[in-house]
Amino acid sequence: MSHPQSTPESYSTVPAEKLVQQVEAAASLIRQRWQHIPRMGIILGTGLGNFAREIDAEAVIPYHDIPHFPKSTAVGHAGQLVCGRLRGLPVITMEGRFHTYEGYPTWQITLPVRVMHALGAGLLVVSNAAGAVNPHYCTGDVMAIEDHINLMGSNPLIGPTNDTLGARFPDMSLPYDFDLIERAQLIARQEDFVCHRGVYVALSGPNYETRAEYRFLHKIGGDVIGMSTVPEVIVAHQQGLRVLALSTVTNVCLPDALGETDGDEVVAAASSAERKLRAIVLGIADHLQQEIERG
Repeated sequence: MSHPQSTPESYSTVPAEKLVQQVEAAASLIRQRWQHIPRMGIILGTGLGNFAREIDAEAVIPYHDIPHFPKSTAVGHAGQLVCGRLRGLPVITMEGRFHTYEGYPTWQITLPVRVMHALGAGLLVVSNAAGAVNPHYCTGDVMAIEDHINLMGSNPLIGPTNDTLGARFPDMSLPYDFDLIERAQLIARQEDFVCHRGVYVALSGPNYETRAEYRFLHKIGGDVIGMSTVPEVIVAHQQGLRVLALSTVTNVCLPDALGETDGDEVVAAASSAERKLRAIVLGIADHLQQEIERG
């Protein structure tokens, strides 16, 4: 049975009880289609759309079948959940995410992360395409996010809450799992490619930044900039999930040598680096499966 998809809400917050009900309704539908407990949730950003082919799919659920799931409109995003096995590990994967520039409030963007947690996931892997303001980065590089700066003008935790949704004031001193970052860099060395670790700056978009903005973002400590990820990470951390977030550098934004950027170029550049992100995510899955087998 198809369910009406959520459209951007006309208000920026939602009552806690309503959000809990939406999470439960979405999780219930997924359990009807797939009866396993995911060990890892994956959000595939721009350029990693083909990664789902690595999964031995047991259920593919379009977002429009899932109660209260938003509709993905971004370029290169398929808009479906792929549930199955990755190297034997039960995973639930989002092919396509949601953004504030599509008109969705951040609590709605992050509803799928709450659903993953409700289904039993303990680890979230997130990928995105990003522009670099660190002059030492190159197009096609990968960066593991070790910290972020939220300049999106919103936060998914704003609004009424209760204990079911997590802490009212979650500590954000370590939102990204350093052990997983080190594991990602080890995999990169073994596969002979660069994996930096640095700071991701999140803005709402959808326009790309001006020269003055690029200078400012680098000056305040940013290494790469993008239009996603931070809301999902905030909610994942609030709910106690371990997080690994990976950025693919799709262009280098040097203010004094700035060329024009468009969405198609970003998608093409991200796709060219897909093998690198694939190697890291597969390596993390292998590592997690080994941890589970060791007990």
